[in-house]
Amino acid sequence: MVDRPIREWNGLTIPDPGMYKLDEAHKRLGFHAQHMMVSPVRGEFARGSATIFVAEDPARSSVTATIDATSLNTHNPDRDTHLSSADFLDVQKYPTLEYRSTGVEWQENNDAIFLWARLRNNPLSRRPNAANLPAAKPSGKFVVHGLLTIKDVTRQIDLNVEYGGARRDPYGRDIFGFSAWAEFEREDYGLVWNVVLESGGFLVGKTVRIEIAGEAILETPAAA
Repeated sequence: MVDRPIREWNGLTIPDPGMYKLDEAHKRLGFHAQHMMVSPVRGEFARGSATIFVAEDPARSSVTATIDATSLNTHNPDRDTHLSSADFLDVQKYPTLEYRSTGVEWQENNDAIFLWARLRNNPLSRRPNAANLPAAKPSGKFVVHGLLTIKDVTRQIDLNVEYGGARRDPYGRDIFGFSAWAEFEREDYGLVWNVVLESGGFLVGKTVRIEIAGEAILETPAAA
């Protein structure tokens, strides 16, 4: 009996093909933006779902996700009310944020190349020998190209994904873990409210960083 995923791809142990669901108990849908040009304000969405299709060829995998905008939480009620208003997300009119991938790209590991360059450029090092360089670890980095919709505005956005590995959990479920981040300009989505500071700059940063982490559980194996 197989007690864990055993499929290998480019040196990685990867999930078997099939449809996976984001685990509600192991997820974080976070974001942050600069306040007063000096510090980040962090928040998260408590509710969201994602379906991840893992293909036989991982580069042909796909993901769709929905975030419940009404579940926004920055741990400050007044700020949450403002971010939920028509000045920003207008959650009464647009209760969800949507994401749909359009492609997956593996980022091949170049660690060995960078190490070789550092050794060559360091005059205090002995002449490098390629045979003695440590083997590069397999890269678990991917870029997921996709479309993010906020307030009925859809824009291209790329998620930088770090694959965390695959396991069979104590309940016999096949899972895999990941983390991801992306940045976008909120004004591209019509989120233009701001205050100009007398000292220069803006009260609320224009660049928003999305930070996602979680585990996905196999729901439907691929047909044999």
